[in-house]
Amino acid sequence: MTLFTRCILSSRDLRDGLRISVMSRHTLEDGITPDPRIHHTLYDEWNRVLSAPAKFVGAYYRKEIDWKLFEKSYLEYLKEPVIAYHVENIARIAFSLPITLLCIEEKADRCHRRLLAEECQWHMPGLEVIHR
Repeated sequence: MTLFTRCILSSRDLRDGLRISVMSRHTLEDGITPDPRIHHTLYDEWNRVLSAPAKFVGAYYRKEIDWKLFEKSYLEYLKEPVIAYHVENIARIAFSLPITLLCIEEKADRCHRRLLAEECQWHMPGLEVIHR
């Protein structure tokens, strides 16, 4: 089956299947003010445990670490036993029905949702990943 990734602000598509937000928060950059563009109708489930830890995100946006180090840190996080269980669960479900992982970035190339999708694919090698 297929695992998709998209920007959470994208409108629903019949191919999306289960839309899962993997964002740590649905706020503006201040981390407090709710982002008025993001509301519960844009996603079916919010899985915060698969979001990038705030310390990685903050360091990346403050330019204390580059993308390569962010990527390495997040991939290590995904391999922690409790987190890996959740990754494997998403992969297993995606093998049976379409799932779309959602985050705020428009493109997946420098977004943790791409890394998460690739990690799911590692757990389920036959899983197709499409970034939209």
